[in-house]
Amino acid sequence: MAAGLAVSTSEFEDKVLKSDVPVLVDFWAEWCGPCKAIGPSIEQLSSEFEGQAKVYKVDVDTEPDIATQYGVMSIPAVFVFKGGKIVDQQIGMAPKEKYADMIKKAL
Repeated sequence: MAAGLAVSTSEFEDKVLKSDVPVLVDFWAEWCGPCKAIGPSIEQLSSEFEGQAKVYKVDVDTEPDIATQYGVMSIPAVFVFKGGKIVDQQIGMAPKEKYADMIKKAL
């Protein structure tokens, strides 16, 4: 995982909830095969939407409070936040285009 994409509990409010652009958040874990499979796609979206949207990853093992707060029971779980609220979500693995469409709808 690209280190710059990780967001911690202490950073979540400033980086995600107070963002002036839509934010895609990938809830994942190191042991999760499907999470690792979508990882490269999530990282590519970070570059593709640079300046338009932000992309972060939350490791549910190291940051369980955020996962609990948003009711994440199954991973991968990908949420799009806009204006501090969840505007879209995808539970389970999906193609990169699905995640890109989620961001585009929030722009």
